[in-house]
Amino acid sequence: MGQVIRLSCRWVQFPRPAILRCGFSLLIRLRCMEPRTSFRLHRNVGPSTSPDSIHYKPALDDYHSEFAMSLEKSKRLAALKARRKLWLEVHLWLGLVAGAALVIFGITGSILVFHLEIDEWLNPKLLTVTPRPEGRSAYRSLEDIFEAGVRAMPADATLTFANYPRNDAAAFRMRFRVPALPEGESEIWEVAVNPYTAEVSGQRLMKRPDSAFPRTFIGFIFELHYAFFLGERIGYALVGILGAALIISVLTGLIVWWPLTGKWLQALTIKRRASAERLNFDLHKTFGFYTTLIMIPVLFSGVYMNLPEHVVPVLELFSPVTYRYWFRSNPIPDSQPIGMAQAVAIADGLYPSGRPDWLYGAPEATSTYTVCKHDVADPGSLLDRRCVVMDRYTGAILDVDDPATGTAGEVFTHWQWPLHSGQAFGMTGRILVFLTGLACPVLYVTGVIRWLQKRKAARRTTDVANRRLHDQPQGNEI
Repeated sequence: MGQVIRLSCRWVQFPRPAILRCGFSLLIRLRCMEPRTSFRLHRNVGPSTSPDSIHYKPALDDYHSEFAMSLEKSKRLAALKARRKLWLEVHLWLGLVAGAALVIFGITGSILVFHLEIDEWLNPKLLTVTPRPEGRSAYRSLEDIFEAGVRAMPADATLTFANYPRNDAAAFRMRFRVPALPEGESEIWEVAVNPYTAEVSGQRLMKRPDSAFPRTFIGFIFELHYAFFLGERIGYALVGILGAALIISVLTGLIVWWPLTGKWLQALTIKRRASAERLNFDLHKTFGFYTTLIMIPVLFSGVYMNLPEHVVPVLELFSPVTYRYWFRSNPIPDSQPIGMAQAVAIADGLYPSGRPDWLYGAPEATSTYTVCKHDVADPGSLLDRRCVVMDRYTGAILDVDDPATGTAGEVFTHWQWPLHSGQAFGMTGRILVFLTGLACPVLYVTGVIRWLQKRKAARRTTDVANRRLHDQPQGNEI
């Protein structure tokens, strides 16, 4: 019987034609000046078989099959590279247009990750107190603390916000809106109260109506980060739009970075002893890749917080969503609103564990109280933050940010602030967000340098082509 056996081969030198003698496969290939042709080896299997009985039959179908597969792979790779070139253009122009904003977002965001610590470090006499061994149990009642802060302000001042002490050495902070001239304008003041004694440790002017710039360092950074000093209407919209553009830029950068040829190690590392141009390119691609996982959630949460009226309707296409800032109190004639201390007590009744953190006042007739608590014990949830929204007149609970009871869309929105600030994963998350913010100027600078390098190379190529065209002899010179 004739049989075809095909395995791997090795080169052997013969006196006549250069022939491949197969080790285990008995596959022989003949290489001359013509294209490589594959041969199948046919022989009669038997112990007395002699080499002279072997005959060869070309296997051109194998060659054609391999050639077709290689051609198809080349076409597919060429198509992917063409599409990547398009995404590179999108990435380039979005980066050039919105990249400067990314630098501002990154630097200011890194500062704001630790804004309370920095503010206390800059203003220790105002914002820190001498802790007591008993800790929070030694605090005066919230009624006494709020009363002390209110007495320090004019009678027409309105309590709008309060920060519960973040640790035993921090002061209780209250923010007030005080009417000012011209009529209808107001100043923003902050009062610090020692929670152990209910005594005012100081107060400071945060912002004047005749200036777009806050008077404190952290206030300045906040306003720059969220609104570019352009106010809530224009500034919030502009920052939200730039954030959306940067999300697209990051995604297109990931597409451009993806190694089509499978060279993952080269894509994930910085080449040692590389040229300055290559080092700049490697810094851009590696910083971009390793910060993508943090960058996209931080950017999206920023867009959500600045443009909730546009983001929430999109989320509602997938799951019901409630937005706590949209709830309103029902005014009751001849009825006085409950105090903020009572609002905190209602939230503590719903969530006994944890500590209060952000306390939103109700400065308008239809405003609501919102009490946010940290470190709420819930073994079934990764988030330890809960916010309770209540009617300012009756104390009725209108909404709760609780992952255990919310819809998928609501749980998604509950994660946005913890992800944006890094608090979702404790100190580790805050450090990751801090480092990602510091990477933003590196990405922008290396991106601009890369664009200038490619622009210079393109000009050099154009100049060489024009010079060659100019040096060619004209028709009448031949």
